[in-house]
Amino acid sequence: MTSVARVAMLTSLLLLAAPAGAGREAVLKQVDLPHSYYWRELYIPQLTTGPSGLSFTPDGSELIYSMGGSLWLQKIGSDEAIELTHPRAAYDYQPDVAPDGGSVLFSRYDGNGIELWRLDLATGREQVLTVGNAVNVEPRLSPDGKQVAWVSTAGTGHFNLFVADIGADGLHNPQPLLGERKSAIARYYYSAFDHALNPSWTPDGKRILYVSNNEAAWGTGDIWSMAVGNPADRRKVLSEETSWDARPEMSPDGKQLLFASYHGRQWRQLWLTTPDGAAPLPLTFGEFDRASARWSPDGRRIGYISNERGNTSLFVQDYVGGATTPIVAGKRRYKVSTSRLTLDIRDERGSSVPARVAVIGSDGRAAAPASTWMHADDGFDRARQAAETHYFHCPSRCTIDVPAGDTAIWVQRGFRYDPWRQKVKLTEGTDRTVPVTLSSNDLPASFGNWRSADLHVHMNYGGHYRNTPENLARQARAEDLDVIYNLIVNKEERVPDIGYFRPDPDPASGAGVLIMHAQEFHTSYWGHLGLLHLSDHVLTPDFSAYRHTALASPFPHNGTIADLAHDQGALVGYVHPFDWDIDPATEKSLTNMLPADAANGKVDYIEIVGFSDHKATANVWYRLLNLGFRLPAGAGTDAMANYASLRGPVGMNRVFLETGGETTPAALRAALKAGRTFASNGPLLGLELGGKRPGDTISRPAPGKIGYRIALRSPVSVDHLELVHNGKVVKAFALKGDRRSLDATGELAVDAGGWLLLRAWNDGADPLVLDIYPYATTSPIYLELPSGPPAAPRDAAYFAAWMDRVLADAASRNDYRSESERESTLAYLRKARDHYLSLANEGPAGR
Repeated sequence: MTSVARVAMLTSLLLLAAPAGAGREAVLKQVDLPHSYYWRELYIPQLTTGPSGLSFTPDGSELIYSMGGSLWLQKIGSDEAIELTHPRAAYDYQPDVAPDGGSVLFSRYDGNGIELWRLDLATGREQVLTVGNAVNVEPRLSPDGKQVAWVSTAGTGHFNLFVADIGADGLHNPQPLLGERKSAIARYYYSAFDHALNPSWTPDGKRILYVSNNEAAWGTGDIWSMAVGNPADRRKVLSEETSWDARPEMSPDGKQLLFASYHGRQWRQLWLTTPDGAAPLPLTFGEFDRASARWSPDGRRIGYISNERGNTSLFVQDYVGGATTPIVAGKRRYKVSTSRLTLDIRDERGSSVPARVAVIGSDGRAAAPASTWMHADDGFDRARQAAETHYFHCPSRCTIDVPAGDTAIWVQRGFRYDPWRQKVKLTEGTDRTVPVTLSSNDLPASFGNWRSADLHVHMNYGGHYRNTPENLARQARAEDLDVIYNLIVNKEERVPDIGYFRPDPDPASGAGVLIMHAQEFHTSYWGHLGLLHLSDHVLTPDFSAYRHTALASPFPHNGTIADLAHDQGALVGYVHPFDWDIDPATEKSLTNMLPADAANGKVDYIEIVGFSDHKATANVWYRLLNLGFRLPAGAGTDAMANYASLRGPVGMNRVFLETGGETTPAALRAALKAGRTFASNGPLLGLELGGKRPGDTISRPAPGKIGYRIALRSPVSVDHLELVHNGKVVKAFALKGDRRSLDATGELAVDAGGWLLLRAWNDGADPLVLDIYPYATTSPIYLELPSGPPAAPRDAAYFAAWMDRVLADAASRNDYRSESERESTLAYLRKARDHYLSLANEGPAGR
């Protein structure tokens, strides 16, 4: 596809309301590693409005760095930056200046893969060095400029080290340095195959430093050294949890090894060791990140990227004395002609409101104000977009420098407003203000007074930016979100937001937004838990069952944690439960404890809409409801709110709570506990049955007809709108026109007790919803008849089989700390299994 075609395709996405497709795929789908939301943000270069990778020129007086997807040249001490590259429909990162200063290597992302390129600094000629749409990153030239080392997924889908000779006509003799190696120990967040990252050369050009997770169960591994001419000659320099971004680099004199680490802290700073791995000592300090550091050629200064100010920034620091010079692009000499675009966003009453904005310039690239955080979606439909959607949050009025020409603008604000899209033509050298008026598309007030909450957000989680409660509140306002629960949780050895915990609302709350600090209990063996409204303290350890660590024991299990949370008055929920339909007989392994905790009365809500497959999760939920468990629908995005590349934004998956209009912790807790909720990633749902609403119970003396009233309002077209009774669709509503609204009344013949809910869903993805597909569901309304609910022995047998699998796996573990831990865990699981067996033996053959 040509660059022009990519521009046209992406522009049409923003301007045309095409029908939803089913082709959403992961960004960089060629990478064969689990948990892309970690490696993509923490390792792959991202589009940020602030600087990212950097390299000194040979005389040390200038820097070439990446910013806004282009390479820039700036003299240290000057405020003028000169744009060196500006590719069409692509973005440039990770510059490495040649030792002779004549060229710079870099990585370029075009929506398909990441290739290595070279820029001739004298002529401006750009030359592609790799082809094939693999992921090729971190190019580093040897000290003599004759070889290049880099990381590539070519041939395997895994991150491996490559080296090649480099000449005027490109690369020669490219070859992997280490090849594939499969670790013998089990790993959850990382591939079974070792990776090799962060290459750099020793000053003599004989060895390469890199990071590898050889036999490391948790984290990205240790710093290693390898002889270029003899890859078998390799040794560990330092055991260190580097979290993807250590980027070790030897000082020009070969005596000190600089790297980034959080090393027992919550934030990454710069550390020093020796080539022999002496005990490391910190070079910098602060409650923020410093990373991507490079020595100046004379070893007197260090350049690095910091998020001290929230966004990414570039600094140069004197090694001796620590004097720091910020590199600020106050004046920018663009490579293309530009115009200035100002957006003025208002609601239907004319009031200024913040919103989420995506802007695509005539160059096919995303643009944003220099001071804002750029975010990227985690997937897209390649038949409809050239690359993932990039967006930023505008405080209501914001100004952007964009290339002259046709510019596409896309504005969204939560679910209660129609998306706004427009194409404008910008003239070179002019200023243009575009007014944006958002139209309301809210539910009728007669269906309740709702407050929206994202039950699952991580304010800071190792991302490019440094978030604060004040900024988190700004993000929520732009998404028209009333409440955020910041779930404090570990990322490997860190718990980044642990210092923010407090039982009461964060002081940054106000102006329509409430920030609550809560906890995610993080055991991937039993399933993750949300612990909301803890009244005293965060529960520690924050995880269990981390194999090959001191916290390997599966105890405490989730039931124990639920009891401790309930002792503090907290609500306990299962978060992002299931990514596919669970078949207990065929699952490779099955250890999730949701059925056990439901049977033992520990579960207060489930994230039905969350970082999972909503329909697969609902299928399990329906079976539990059929067995009489009253489990409200919750929702949480699992947004890493300081990521540049995230599954988000905050509020993408949210629960609406009927609180009578209150936004107090007590009102929110009561509404969620009672099931006065609906969960959604777009569609708004209203449901009344016999005058009752979700969470209520209808008691009838006999079967008969019950009147219903429903409403749908949606920012996107909806394929299916259905009433579901005891897991079966009993009424499907025909949606016409744009399929975004419906009001309907009628009667249902109800001949059995149980439960009933309203749901909306689509067959495939929609670019307006940054999720796998649009989905919404109310919590159930419960139906009581003298005959009781119908028996569901097949559902009970399903969970009995599930519990047999969990019991077998838990019994096979040999890493409990004591026999009492083992026996209490197995007894808890057996109790749940026996409960399901007793239900399976009741009544006639079930559904």
